[in-house]
Amino acid sequence: MFKSDFPLLTTQKTVYLDSAASAQKPEIVLKTMDTFYRTSYANIHRGQCEIATRATEAYEFARQTVAGFLHTNAQNIVFTKGATESINLVASGYEHTLRPGDEILVCIAEHHADFVPWQQVCLRTGAKFLTFDVGDDGHINMDDFRAKLSSRTRLVAMAQMSNVLGIVNPVDEIIHLAHKAGSRVLIDGAQGIAHLPVNVADMGCDYYTFSGHKIYGPTGIGVLYGTTKALNAIPPYQFGGDMIKTVSVAETTFADVPARLEAGTPPFVEAIGMAAAINYISQIGMDKIAIHEKELTQSLLPELHAVPGMHILGDTSDKQGIVAFHIAGVHPADLAFILAKENICVRVGHHCAMPIHHRLGYDVSLRVSFGLYNDAKDIDIFMQALHKALSLLGVER
Repeated sequence: MFKSDFPLLTTQKTVYLDSAASAQKPEIVLKTMDTFYRTSYANIHRGQCEIATRATEAYEFARQTVAGFLHTNAQNIVFTKGATESINLVASGYEHTLRPGDEILVCIAEHHADFVPWQQVCLRTGAKFLTFDVGDDGHINMDDFRAKLSSRTRLVAMAQMSNVLGIVNPVDEIIHLAHKAGSRVLIDGAQGIAHLPVNVADMGCDYYTFSGHKIYGPTGIGVLYGTTKALNAIPPYQFGGDMIKTVSVAETTFADVPARLEAGTPPFVEAIGMAAAINYISQIGMDKIAIHEKELTQSLLPELHAVPGMHILGDTSDKQGIVAFHIAGVHPADLAFILAKENICVRVGHHCAMPIHHRLGYDVSLRVSFGLYNDAKDIDIFMQALHKALSLLGVER
């Protein structure tokens, strides 16, 4: 499905099953960025020449494109280097306001980028860092969440979709309960944004983050969405050009958001490339992409269940494009090494999510993740190579 749009996948004999780490780039993204560098490159916001004006207009139009994709307004979109920086930006703001006795509540299944910043902020402020659990099948333990949520909770942080379990979390319910308790909510959309339609207005979250490279755009660009009130609660994260109103020896006054949170020359070419990627997947349709990847996942799961000694992390049928597993008696790194020899790209390790691995009783796993360019043939090639690898390792029964 759409594989011909991706140069790497048409010029190299590769079965790419690692889109959760980073997605491949379609020709339109590569061409858009190359054309911009060749015809319209100049720094933004202050230049008066024609190419500087074009660059500024393209950058701000990219902001409007992201806003439209999320169903919000352009002034609620802050460009960052990626989801990790977006989360750290919000965490830096909370470091100014948290006090001993306050609490931050985070899901145990979070990526380290949405776990460690909150842990460290709590250590520095004396606030309490709490986690809420998942069941053995990987679904959120709502009873545990309700028990941990309190009037002391200042922020709830969780992923829209787990990068290990592939499970879409009940964020609407979490947000409703958290707001009722007086807490803000940050949703890490690094995985969800690539697999699902996202409407932050309907979702009602205070913050939503994602990275461009997960949605077929370039690296080095990400997004922090926030409500106007939530963004205004964050003091400047960095200081420099383009985020000030006035500077004197005595004082500095800062620009309004989003400029106040975008110090220095931003990754504006990358923002333009990300906008091209968003236009590309929007033309296909996020609903269509979601159905396609769901079908691939449903095709893979019974094939994996038939493998002796198979343990799927979060063994449930309602996964969306991501499956991580461990096979008894086999180290995932050995499997990944042999699969690589067959030109199959998968991910092995803890996937920057050690707490959920430990919760489910594993140190590492092998992860298969789909993109819109994968098809049933990729699954067939992967399963043949997996059985071959198990046979070479002497564990296939």
